Amino acid sequence: MIAAWPPHVERVATFLREAGAEGRLEELGEDVVRPVEAAELIGCALDQIVECRGFVCDGRPALVLVPASRRPDPGKVARAMGAEHARAARPDELVALTGCPPETVAPFPPGQTARVLAEQTLLTLQSIWVSAGSTRHVVVLSPPELFRLTRAQPMDVVEEPTYHSSPERTS
Repeated sequence: MIAAWPPHVERVATFLREAGAEGRLEELGEDVVRPVEAAELIGCALDQIVECRGFVCDGRPALVLVPASRRPDPGKVARAMGAEHARAARPDELVALTGCPPETVAPFPPGQTARVLAEQTLLTLQSIWVSAGSTRHVVVLSPPELFRLTRAQPMDVVEEPTYHSSPERTS
């Protein structure tokens, strides 16, 4: 007897099959919630883990895909959406938008988002991992395939990194 995928994962698997996706759905050996745990378990760089963040932009939803090592910039999201204001979606809004619990948001099927925005630097990577709708399932695929499947607009969507300099020494 073959065990069935959990419902959210089955929805992702069905979408991938129907879209003819060039990717692989994998089950991890344990549940992971934090991206750093996923990167360690998979054996990849934190940049290769893609987080799917929901935003509400003047009342319109957007899904924003960013490397786990970076944070989305609400101002850039708002500008891309032609909105005055963007805020992170509340957990209930994220579930309504994606059908997945907040810690397991999969970027496909794209759902009811007005638009999908994705950090353009993801395109420089060879492979990336995204949630498949559970804390135990991921999809590994190429960045161009992620952009194709989600119809994501590549753009600069992350906050600028903060660089800390060490205080100058006085002798």
